[in-house]
Amino acid sequence: MSIDTIAHNWSFAVYIFGVLFVCVFMLAIPVLMGGRSKGRAKTEPFESGIVSVGGARLRLSAKFYLVAMFFVIFDLEALFLFAWSVSVRESGWAGFIEVVIFVSVLLVGLIYIWRIGALDWSSEKRRRRINDKTKAKTKTDATVNSN
Repeated sequence: MSIDTIAHNWSFAVYIFGVLFVCVFMLAIPVLMGGRSKGRAKTEPFESGIVSVGGARLRLSAKFYLVAMFFVIFDLEALFLFAWSVSVRESGWAGFIEVVIFVSVLLVGLIYIWRIGALDWSSEKRRRRINDKTKAKTKTDATVNSN
């Protein structure tokens, strides 16, 4: 190794040494300063100060996962639009037209999933019951108005 190579890479070596030191420091300090007492309450898992009840397996509705996917899709849309907004002057009218097409495709997708009912949170029975109530109310309103 030449002197030039060492002089060029010394900052990287200092960085690696610093990272290793911080890792060892963060692992060693709790061992040295941490409490040593053990008890039943200390070994119980908890989250946010609340002792957990029941099993760790939770069954979630498929709608939860659907909304999570929608969030990821539209979160990425925001990322792309932010990148476009940073370079709007350089991209010019061509970039503007591309963004309009991009947002239009996403809006068409959003309208499609809305129309097929993918965004409805209520169950089918509840929707039917609400529709039946509104139909019954309109019938009673029509009979009251006709008298």
